[in-house]
Amino acid sequence: MKILVLNASPKGKNSTTVHTALYLQALHPEHTFTVVPVGQQIKRYEKDFAPLRAQLEEAELVLFCYPVYTFIAPYQLHRLIELIKADGVDLSGKFASQITTSKHFYDVTAHRYVEENCFDLGMKVVRGLSADMDDLLTEEGRREARNFFDQLMFSCAHGLFVTPPAPAPRREKEIYQPVLPDVAKTKDKDVVIVTNCAPEDQNLHNMIADFQAALPFESRVVNLRDFPFAGGCLGCFGCAVTGKCVYQDGFDQFLRNTIQTADAFVYAFTIADHYTHSSFKCFDDRQFCNGHRTVTHGTPIAYLISGDYRYESNLRMIVEGRSEVGGNYLCGVATDEGDTAADIQALADSLVFALKKKLSRPANFYGVGGMKIFRDLIYVMQGLMKADHRFYKAHGIYDFPQKQKKRILQMKLVGALVAIPSVQKKMKGQMNQYIIGPYQKVVEQAGEKRKASGQ
Repeated sequence: MKILVLNASPKGKNSTTVHTALYLQALHPEHTFTVVPVGQQIKRYEKDFAPLRAQLEEAELVLFCYPVYTFIAPYQLHRLIELIKADGVDLSGKFASQITTSKHFYDVTAHRYVEENCFDLGMKVVRGLSADMDDLLTEEGRREARNFFDQLMFSCAHGLFVTPPAPAPRREKEIYQPVLPDVAKTKDKDVVIVTNCAPEDQNLHNMIADFQAALPFESRVVNLRDFPFAGGCLGCFGCAVTGKCVYQDGFDQFLRNTIQTADAFVYAFTIADHYTHSSFKCFDDRQFCNGHRTVTHGTPIAYLISGDYRYESNLRMIVEGRSEVGGNYLCGVATDEGDTAADIQALADSLVFALKKKLSRPANFYGVGGMKIFRDLIYVMQGLMKADHRFYKAHGIYDFPQKQKKRILQMKLVGALVAIPSVQKKMKGQMNQYIIGPYQKVVEQAGEKRKASGQ
């Protein structure tokens, strides 16, 4: 089989991820592997896509190879997908799969993003391999890679493909016109609206205008298309120690002085390729100059999204996951799918309420699971990621359960007691009451406090 490996890592041949493909190539000389460093050479393909078009047309299986960057694939792969779709090269009927390496932080959303775009291209998608960064260095990891390739070949031969999601129904997209009155403004809070609005994004432009009108605070718009990005994140870890990006385009100062100083963030974009235009992903990835530090923890966020958001389940997971991991109160999402004006007004009201009440909520699985992955990663790599390590120590993120010695001892004592037959007999049917007792006390105290305050 003719296999085209699209190495979307910005590190090119020095990519950890591509070595899994090279390992499989070494084991399977019966197949023809062509490895192309598309991530490292993305600017070249922006100028001349013809060489890659020819390779795509010749391939029978396209294998996307990339590291997971900030919930999805790197900016370079987002840009490549845009180029493939814009070129119109026919990939229908070809097989597609993927190999990623990461610490399994939202690898699922990255894989689904690539799968969804392959479905758009009419490709036959086989579930990919999500490996740990170090898996190829272990016998178990190599065995899993070999099994993946065997399963990949078997699936291609027997038609075992990923089931495509139901597409959004076709609808006539109406041009939204601003209708909300411009309320009086105060300078009590600074709200920044980060967008990649293009001149043709008329709906998004008008949604932003209406949101600004409805918001009783001064707000400012930062359009990412105006920033002179020198390129996407290189994954070089140069910022791990210094906190400064190796690029000289000033993005780290721009991020910290223009955006992160705000009291609230509003992200505004038009859905494209199951996320948005690659300029926003470049912004996402370049924020790695902050490492894994949740430096905007507690800042409320909101979204203005133009497009069929209700049919983009993976995008909805990413939106929620970002807020949960970052410790940001998600005020909501306003779209142009229904009563847009009402949605925008409600979103503005929600943001105001969150700012006044300083709202927060306990993290759900998305946030707890994501931060535990980072916690363990930074603790192990503290020698390299020194800024992250200092931040995690200062903010109590190293909450390892094995350090809760008192709690562990208490549970051992309780376990030993309930193992005694006489104690079991005495406690029969009363365990729930013992557990619920402290909670009942909290409720009783709340009632007493209310009465004492005369409410």
